[in-house]
Amino acid sequence: MTSTERGIAAAEAHSAHNYHPLPVVVATAEGAWMTDVAGRRYLDLLAGYSALNFGHGNRRLLDAARAQLERVTLTSRAFHHDRFADFCTRLAELCGMELVLPMNTGAEAVETAVKTARKWGYRVKGVPDGRAKIIVADGNFHGRTTTIVSFSTDPEARADFGPYTPGFESVPYGDLAALAAAVDEHTVAVLLEPIQGEAGVLVPPAGYLPGVRKLTRDRDVLFIADEIQSGLGRTGRTFACEHEDVVPDVYVLGKALGGGVVPVSAVVSSREVLGVFAPGEHGSTFGGNPLACAVALEVIEMLRTGEFQQRATELGAHLHRELGPLAGGGAVDAVRGRGLWAGVDINPSRGSGRAVSERLLARGVLVKETHGATIRIAPPLMISKADLDWGLDQLRHVLGIQGRTG
Repeated sequence: MTSTERGIAAAEAHSAHNYHPLPVVVATAEGAWMTDVAGRRYLDLLAGYSALNFGHGNRRLLDAARAQLERVTLTSRAFHHDRFADFCTRLAELCGMELVLPMNTGAEAVETAVKTARKWGYRVKGVPDGRAKIIVADGNFHGRTTTIVSFSTDPEARADFGPYTPGFESVPYGDLAALAAAVDEHTVAVLLEPIQGEAGVLVPPAGYLPGVRKLTRDRDVLFIADEIQSGLGRTGRTFACEHEDVVPDVYVLGKALGGGVVPVSAVVSSREVLGVFAPGEHGSTFGGNPLACAVALEVIEMLRTGEFQQRATELGAHLHRELGPLAGGGAVDAVRGRGLWAGVDINPSRGSGRAVSERLLARGVLVKETHGATIRIAPPLMISKADLDWGLDQLRHVLGIQGRTG
């Protein structure tokens, strides 16, 4: 057996089957590149589903983590610590909001947003107890807890995990009329991804997000934007909602907030909304811990310069100029996305998304499929143009496309 085969066999011997990884065993990583146990290098065009927006082993983030490791890593929220206030203040400022409720993973943040919306509905809007409804979109992906999969429309994520949590209604993504028809007197929130990531990087029609914003404001309903994947620079703006000048009532953040170093997530909103919580009504042992705050503070400072947003804008425009002409040529059915983020629908004649991902792996490029026919491209925002072009050349090669089309 090779070192890769040994590593995979050892993992499969004692791990439950929750993911279907590509057959590579990563040992080290730096920037946009990863190296496996056999010493082979791979260009990372997935970036941990946008958790690694700033690249692997970012020196600035590692230095922040190392400095904090020498001081204090965990207090729990039983006590105050000296990084917490700065983290909450800076993140609230970045979002143009007032309050921050820190958690760890994206799914925890979504659960927190659900609890926030329900409590706000009962305490502020006056919805009868137990009647709160939250509207979501078909094709959504907000995590994998039992409550979150209860409002998933993906059979693979949902099957065999019932009984399901009530209180949710799903409508077609991008359909403002369907959303308006679903809102009633018991609706407390609309929870949406400004761009649906797991569904294949689906960008809603122009005017949809402003329409959602107006509808929710007119009907006294919270607009919760799940920017866990789309936020923090990925699309060329700090938040994807900004592309249409929309400010939601609540941001749900995660992934890149931890810089690829530690899991950090947060719900960020106004005092009226997040102020509904009293001590003891919600919490997390690790949420807002000193190490997480130290790393996230550095992430926030990096985003405040606008450098990474600008890079995602410029490289993203180049990415889409290169990918766009591939659509309709027989190898690719469609290309979608915004900024340095794209979904590429592979024509069945060229294989499944998994098959294309495996062929790219053999040529030193890492991507991952979703929903069978789609591959996602979301490199670290610090990737060089030369490396990005090399990766796209490998994609053309495995699809049988000769030369550049962009």
